[in-house]
Amino acid sequence: MRKITVLCLAASLALFMGTTGALAASKYKEGSVSNGGSISGVVNLKGDAPAPIMEDLSKGKNSEFCATHPEAKDGIRPRVKVKANGGKLEGAVVFIEEIKEGKAWGYKGQNFDFEKCDIFPKITVVRKTEKGMDKNVSITNKDDNILHNPHGYAVKGANRKTLFNKPLPSKGDVAEVTKNLKRLKDDHFFLQCDQHNFMEADARVVWNPYYAVTGADGSFKLTDIPAGKYKVTAWHPYVGEVTQEVTVSGGADAAQNFELAAK
Repeated sequence: MRKITVLCLAASLALFMGTTGALAASKYKEGSVSNGGSISGVVNLKGDAPAPIMEDLSKGKNSEFCATHPEAKDGIRPRVKVKANGGKLEGAVVFIEEIKEGKAWGYKGQNFDFEKCDIFPKITVVRKTEKGMDKNVSITNKDDNILHNPHGYAVKGANRKTLFNKPLPSKGDVAEVTKNLKRLKDDHFFLQCDQHNFMEADARVVWNPYYAVTGADGSFKLTDIPAGKYKVTAWHPYVGEVTQEVTVSGGADAAQNFELAAK
């Protein structure tokens, strides 16, 4: 019985060490890329984008100030969650799913501005806070005499888990939430103001520097990619995602479009 127990413990330890090793090996390694290729294309929206949410600002806090938002008219502000021009999807994040090594990170941290009762940027990317990172994500209140209360969530499907909840009572106040994102394990980071719940922003968690956010024309380009075969995903928080396999050749551009269907 004792011998069996020892063997079981040894097997469990080996399995744990193997898993830990696999996780360590999956960590992205920065380096230089010689004769790298690229992936470029357009993210299209199939179907019509949902109609904007017509937000009646008079029913919330600081209604007079919030009505100064440049898109507000007569106290009503249209909130557009999905932007598409001629079927080209804006705000889609395109990224390589798994890549072991490649170019250096260009990411310098992400700041969200709380301004005119809105959040900027609306859709972007964030990194999960890793060991040794002292600056990753911050939030700045840019509104005079307005209390904002940034509330950050990790989103997985229909589930939300609070990461932080930090009041910013005055203009110029900054919430540094880098340490709070150590607990971020999911693919979707959602940010909202508890004082004005129509203030929202979304970000995709990225694990390597191969990502891009589409502009108004729906286009993207990923550069300096080592030659190889990759899984590339186009994601939008309110449309969904699609993944395709793309082969990259040295010094060449691989053209690849994506299509997401409106819900």
